[in-house]
Amino acid sequence: MLIVKKFGGTSVADKERIFNVAKRCIEDYRKGNDVVVVLSAMGKFTDVLVQQARDINPNPPKREMDMLYTIGEQQSVALMAMAMDSLGVPAVSLNAFQVKMRTTPAYGNARLIKIETDRIKNELESHKIVLITGFQGVDGMDNYTTLGRGGSDTTAVALAAALHADACEIYTDVEGVYTADPRIVPDAKKLPEITYDEMLDLSSLGAGVLHNRSVEMAKRYGVQLVVRSSLSLAEGTIVKEAVNMEGMLISGVANDKNTARIAVIGLEDQPGVAFKLFNHLANHNINVDIILQSVGRDGTKDISFTVAKDDLKEAVATVERHRNTSLKYSKIDVEENVAKVSIVGAGMMSNPGVAAKMFEALYDAGVNIKMISTSEIRVTVLIDVQQTEKAVNAVHNKFF
Repeated sequence: MLIVKKFGGTSVADKERIFNVAKRCIEDYRKGNDVVVVLSAMGKFTDVLVQQARDINPNPPKREMDMLYTIGEQQSVALMAMAMDSLGVPAVSLNAFQVKMRTTPAYGNARLIKIETDRIKNELESHKIVLITGFQGVDGMDNYTTLGRGGSDTTAVALAAALHADACEIYTDVEGVYTADPRIVPDAKKLPEITYDEMLDLSSLGAGVLHNRSVEMAKRYGVQLVVRSSLSLAEGTIVKEAVNMEGMLISGVANDKNTARIAVIGLEDQPGVAFKLFNHLANHNINVDIILQSVGRDGTKDISFTVAKDDLKEAVATVERHRNTSLKYSKIDVEENVAKVSIVGAGMMSNPGVAAKMFEALYDAGVNIKMISTSEIRVTVLIDVQQTEKAVNAVHNKFF
């Protein structure tokens, strides 16, 4: 049996936790399994690297940031290999260059293209535990790239797919996927299982348990995931194609404070304007979420949309760069003190009135809604960031 295990930064934050992870992996290894382990950087080490970079250069080149970021995961896998060696088990640490994890050249947000598995298979045949750096890859010019914050999940799923693994286990500091962030909602419930689609929406909308691209890849290649805690032996949450959870209108409530609203005021009210606006943003790899277009008046219209705060500066600069050429508008309005609160659940498709129930909960809590976005299995609202915790608790209490 081939098992891919991924451990996040908190799971390898210090010596004690490194040895805890080593022992858990060795347990499966001694049962006769092949074990591949993906690790993130230790604890808050990536944040330390970011601060060091900004002390040197407030606007560091993205290529050099990716070069710097790779230090964290290389430190983790090397120390883990040493820990396993001290416990009498052969292990080898490999980085993205040694494995050849090929990606697109988009620094900071690269996408995996291909994983060359020969080196990994050779090490497994030598009866070693193989430790691989998460979060990083190598582009066609052999430059290091990174997959975005949380990208180690994607590394693990991609490896599980490429190696045709029998299991893919994602270990974190919580015991699974909850109906809401337990740090915000004390009575949040752990879900025994959840569908890929529901997990994908929750991940995209702020639930920090899994990287959204890892869920997308797991669904595409049929990799069944298990999310569990590295700090306890509790059963986790299974993420798979179909689940049996009838009676649940929604699976969870997510919130995302890393968001900002941009309103482009006074655009020309004619065909093609929305295409031009969002095409310019797409060309700079800027993801847009909630979109609201006003009714045209006096030959003009307004378009509002949300982006991640990390993309705000570049998004505004991109729009301004095309002012009075392909885009003609009066002004740009930016609001940063906002947050998204979302409900997600396959039960919405067969139960009318779910959105109204959410809006009632927000009304009862005195929370004003700025924008709304819906799909078959989710409803997202934009609210004032200071009301996030109150809104999440009100909505969770309404449904659970």
